[in-house]
Amino acid sequence: MNPSKTVCVIGLGYIGLPTAAIAAQQGIKVYGVDVNPKVVATINKGEIHIIEQGLQTLVKEGVEKGTLKASLTPALADVYLIVVPTPFKDNHEPDISFVEAATLAVMPFLKAGDTYIIESTSPVGTTERMAELIFRERPELQNTLYIAYCPERVLPGNVLHELVYNDRAIGGINEASTLKAIEFYQLFVKGELHKTNARTAEMCKLTENASRDLQIAFANELSIICDKADINVWELIHLANKHPRVNILQPGAGVGGHCIAVDPYFIVSDYPRESRIIGVAREVNNYKAFWCAERTKTAMHDFELKHGHKPTVALMGLAFKPDIDDLRESPAKYIAQKVMQSEQNNFLIVEPNIKEHSIFKLTDTLNAYEKADIIVFLVAHKEFKELAYRKDKVILDFAGVFKRTRLISVYR
Repeated sequence: MNPSKTVCVIGLGYIGLPTAAIAAQQGIKVYGVDVNPKVVATINKGEIHIIEQGLQTLVKEGVEKGTLKASLTPALADVYLIVVPTPFKDNHEPDISFVEAATLAVMPFLKAGDTYIIESTSPVGTTERMAELIFRERPELQNTLYIAYCPERVLPGNVLHELVYNDRAIGGINEASTLKAIEFYQLFVKGELHKTNARTAEMCKLTENASRDLQIAFANELSIICDKADINVWELIHLANKHPRVNILQPGAGVGGHCIAVDPYFIVSDYPRESRIIGVAREVNNYKAFWCAERTKTAMHDFELKHGHKPTVALMGLAFKPDIDDLRESPAKYIAQKVMQSEQNNFLIVEPNIKEHSIFKLTDTLNAYEKADIIVFLVAHKEFKELAYRKDKVILDFAGVFKRTRLISVYR
């Protein structure tokens, strides 16, 4: 394969658009497809609809050079990348309907020799199921199409760098498909490309995020224990990590995003009896957000009893992690909604990474910090870390902005 080949990327979200932009930078002709007309129009103007460092420049250059074009419908290409969401249903069963819809959309364009790759996080066996779907509807493509799975493993805020330099696990439905997919990724990935089969590559992505979920669950559970034991969890973790073989993560308000908060359910759903620890970790991290909401409501009630009036409460952060605009599966958003639904206080909502929100009326960081009686840090955004600690405020620091949960003396 060479850069003169064309690529059709289905899904122009937090992974699809950066992937399309990086491929276009290498001179590959890229057709980006999205169901949202506003997203398509924005990209074709050389602009972006998500926050990601350096992405604006790449998109603008790709559009101006003619190597990147967005559309509502697929186009004829040599490589088809499926990069659409895979949410879960109310019963936590994975929903691959978007992957199936994307596959059906590109199916009329597929031809012998093409490469079809799923990047969307998927339950084990999804790639094989999509291959069966394609060959059932297009039997003439049997043994002529290369089908593989290659999950991303990037950190929001550093996506452009990690898409290029991180290793990738690439698994095809057969060896020829694996090699063909590797041939494509070699055009822009400088990390090592590891060969495997589709089922192992699918489970690899789920395993990576389930592992992270387990580690975070330990830290979150520890923070709840420390709150009851009147111990500063941040100091405790700092000291425990001095052990040469201990590396405890930092607790937070829960776990969010479209990976760690979702992917473990894909394992639990298919293997409920075998995935006991993975399932409990999910319960712990979900409970942490509920616990933060209850702690906030308790602080509000205590303030009212002490001062005789309801407090003004600043809820600091809505994104699922620091310094991004992504609110998907955000525990901070859940906490804000739960607290505001049950209380009639004056709330100030702060999220410096977005301009407006359809539900929350946003307030400036400094304004909220000055006016509020109770400050609830739900996300450790860099703007919050620049604030000075205020002893005259009631501060609930669930995100570790100041790394202290209460003012206690070292010696009692």
